[in-house]
Amino acid sequence: MPYDAVQRHSAIEKLVTRLRSGGQEKKYYRIRPARWYGGIVTADCVGCGLICKFCWVSDTVMFHPTIVGRFYNASEIADGLVNLAKKRRLNLLRISGGEPTIGKAHLLELLSILKGKGYSFILETNGILIGADESYAEEISNYGFVHMRVSLKGCNEDEFVALTGANPDSYRLQFQALKNLVNAGASCHPSVMASFSSRRSLWGLTQKLKQISPSLAGNLEIEELILYPHVKEKVKRYGLKYYTAYAPEKVPADQV
Repeated sequence: MPYDAVQRHSAIEKLVTRLRSGGQEKKYYRIRPARWYGGIVTADCVGCGLICKFCWVSDTVMFHPTIVGRFYNASEIADGLVNLAKKRRLNLLRISGGEPTIGKAHLLELLSILKGKGYSFILETNGILIGADESYAEEISNYGFVHMRVSLKGCNEDEFVALTGANPDSYRLQFQALKNLVNAGASCHPSVMASFSSRRSLWGLTQKLKQISPSLAGNLEIEELILYPHVKEKVKRYGLKYYTAYAPEKVPADQV
């Protein structure tokens, strides 16, 4: 049965966040450098409200958040990101591995700590919680060093349901997130996992984005499947058929 993505995000939040005297803590399982965006420091968090059948995250992280990682406060994650960025001489930071908007208080505190330190922060999100809460976009827009990358799971509702198992209303929230961000004046662009989409459905997506803002359609980022061994197993398990995909060592330079 399709699930409600907002409700599942809320349920996951109860497992991967907690309140302590120092504020809201969230679970992470590593901080690492990554090759994307020309070099970026990444804190991998635990927990996402979508169950994407092509996700690069391991099944253990995806389905057993209570046994993965440990809780950190915002200051600890900020220190970890900045220290590794200095060591690697990088100025881009992000949260990945899960949904960074889970744990709103934790995320906003983290951004407040990083504000003014000279770094750029790329917030990669599925947009569900930002679509459900207009104030979230408004609060994030206060951080001028943050750029939002809203990752759409398919080009239309049918693809979204097939790829995530969530109900169609959840896909509409991804578009509402883009509307909320544009209205709030936040820096953002959409991306889409297009390996499972026909050219016709991709064209349809661009037309829908144009209705929100022509710049969103013009800046649409195309994501394509990377066939890590465990991803290949997932795709086979779920019987997904794709049009395009790359081996990890053969990802085109313009997608790194």
